[in-house]
Amino acid sequence: MLGWRLEKGSAPLWLRALIPVISIIVTFLLTTVLLALARANPFAAFYAMLIEPLSAPVSALEVLVKATPLLLTGMAVVFAFQSGYYNVGAEGQLYAGALAAAWIGQLPVAHLLPAPLVIALMLAGGFAAGMLWALVPALLRPRLGVDEVVTTLLLNTVMLYLINAILNAYWLDPVTNWPQSPRIAVEYPVIVPGSRVHLGFVVGVAVMLSLWWILTRTPLGLRLRAVGLGKDAARFMGVNVARTALVAALVSGGIAGLAGVGEVAGIHHRLLEDISPGYGYSGIVVATLGALNPFGAGVAALFIALIEVGGQSVSRQLGIPSFLADVVQATLLLVTLAMLLLTRYRLRRTTEWIKP
Repeated sequence: MLGWRLEKGSAPLWLRALIPVISIIVTFLLTTVLLALARANPFAAFYAMLIEPLSAPVSALEVLVKATPLLLTGMAVVFAFQSGYYNVGAEGQLYAGALAAAWIGQLPVAHLLPAPLVIALMLAGGFAAGMLWALVPALLRPRLGVDEVVTTLLLNTVMLYLINAILNAYWLDPVTNWPQSPRIAVEYPVIVPGSRVHLGFVVGVAVMLSLWWILTRTPLGLRLRAVGLGKDAARFMGVNVARTALVAALVSGGIAGLAGVGEVAGIHHRLLEDISPGYGYSGIVVATLGALNPFGAGVAALFIALIEVGGQSVSRQLGIPSFLADVVQATLLLVTLAMLLLTRYRLRRTTEWIKP
């Protein structure tokens, strides 16, 4: 009888374009099973998670607040992954940027300089700190052949311990004994009155537009994408693969550092031990769901932020643990990766008769 055979090959373009939509549908189908096992109404849970936050201006604006760090860490991962450099250290680079912003923002001179200049210094310092933290893995990869996935991931933990040591040794609050830095002198301005939406969201959108332009309209973007598609072919074209990967790693780390600046200057106004609930790791979900496209990652950042805000609504209304949002994100990442893997294969109908 006639049959079907799975073989290597590119999936149709229309199918690849539908991967985010299919991944979301499959994720919610799988999550529905978990909700049913928990004896919760899946329809009520998804309504509270996805619809209700957008029904009120306050919660809708909070989605933008949550999307701000996700937008920047997502862009950091997009830029690195486009070049084939797998930076999973955005969490540590975010903390490096936050540390630099907190240090610059509480300096005595920060009280004397104009606010725009202090903000510019914090942005520059956060970007430089993120780049510096990304430098070591970027140098170890070509010189010693050390996998950047391992080094960037391990440096996340190193940075967390470093932050803990600095806060407890030098910035421990003498009154409350709480490990936190002094309050910074200048904060991000709020761009929507009556909300927490701050300048960091504008920075994230500006980074998204800049990355799109760099990746699609500049020779650097061409080299980055060429290295990401195939190092040997890029080297044959005359591209310096090691230098291109270094640029991708440093810029990626700098963008993640900007996310840390936003959390210090826009939300907490000081450095805390738990200033990030895992925005660097969520950036991987954002970039993957957005198919490594800056605009796609921007939409994915808003979607993941909606899930995070909606997770709190589900917890309050239905008594379901707020960790449901984390479960949805993790499932979404696994499903999306599985879908991307399947796009490398295709079903082909065989014309040969197969014995039953």
